[in-house]
This record gives sequence, C-alpha cells and structure tokens, in this order.
Amino acid sequence: MLTDTIIEDGRWSEVAFETLAETAAQAVLAHLGMAAEAFEIAVLACDDTRIGVLNADFRDKAKATNVLSWPSDERGVATDGDVPDLPEPSFPDMPEELGDIAISYDTCAREAQAAGKPMADHVMHLMVHGTLHLLGYDHVRDKDATLMEGLETTILGKLGLPDPYDHNQRL
Repeated sequence: MLTDTIIEDGRWSEVAFETLAETAAQAVLAHLGMAAEAFEIAVLACDDTRIGVLNADFRDKAKATNVLSWPSDERGVATDGDVPDLPEPSFPDMPEELGDIAISYDTCAREAQAAGKPMADHVMHLMVHGTLHLLGYDHVRDKDATLMEGLETTILGKLGLPDPYDHNQRL
C-alpha cells in the first residue's frame, strides 16, 4: 500500500476513506510515471478540531482547513511554473517516504455540500491535491497554480471525475 492511514474520526468510514486515499495517491504517482510500491505516504483522517491545531502549529493559522501536507523533503521549484524534480527511491527494498497529509472531515463535508459535489469526489480531489504538494507542486504563484490545477484536472479526469476548478474555486 502506498498510503498508511490513521482514521481519528469515525465518520470517514461513510466514504470508505482508506480506499479513496489510496486510489487518489496511486493515480497521482501513475500519472507522473512513478512506481507506487517504491513510496509511502502517511495520511491522517481527522476533524476540524485536530486539523485546526495542526494548522496553528505548522502554519500559524488558528483555523480549520480542508487538507494539509508536509513533504518529507523540500521539492518546490525556484521559478514560477517549473516542474519539480520527482523523488527517486533511496533503497530498493524500502519505500521512500513522500510525507504526510492530514484531511478534515468537517471542512470537506461543508465544502462538498456547498459546491453540490459528492463527498467522495471532493475527498478524491483533496487527496490528489495533497499528494501533488508532497511532490513539490504548489499554487501560491500563478504559473505554479496553473500547472498544479491542470495536473489535478487531468488526474481526476482519468478517474472519471469532473474538473474541480470549473467554478474557479480554490483550495
């Protein structure tokens, strides 16, 4: 398994979260030509209280958010719009850690309802989004955002899901 998931909030079972997380992460790596068995991602499925604490501790933002990512290494690019260098496995028999993702049930459910989207579709999008962050993609600068959002749209399309940016909603 690519994802190692800890479920702190039982409501995640309503959407088969472990399957969604694994499917999304696998889809990202497959799209980028990476062997999923060579990597590992730790995923925390939590609630707004827990993600709010994490957001305050790591980003100095004392509020809940939908998804947070912590790459195991700095993989970002210096030039807006450049493609990050993809990590290579260090040891043949041991998966390389890509990093950690935390995702909040409460915020995801609110956002999905407000957008009129199935919860599973929104969670899949956020897991694709978070996995791309682990690989060095970002959306702070304009060209980086265009690149990342294009990848998200393509990967989700391969999974049979619609363009999440159809209404210019940002994560």
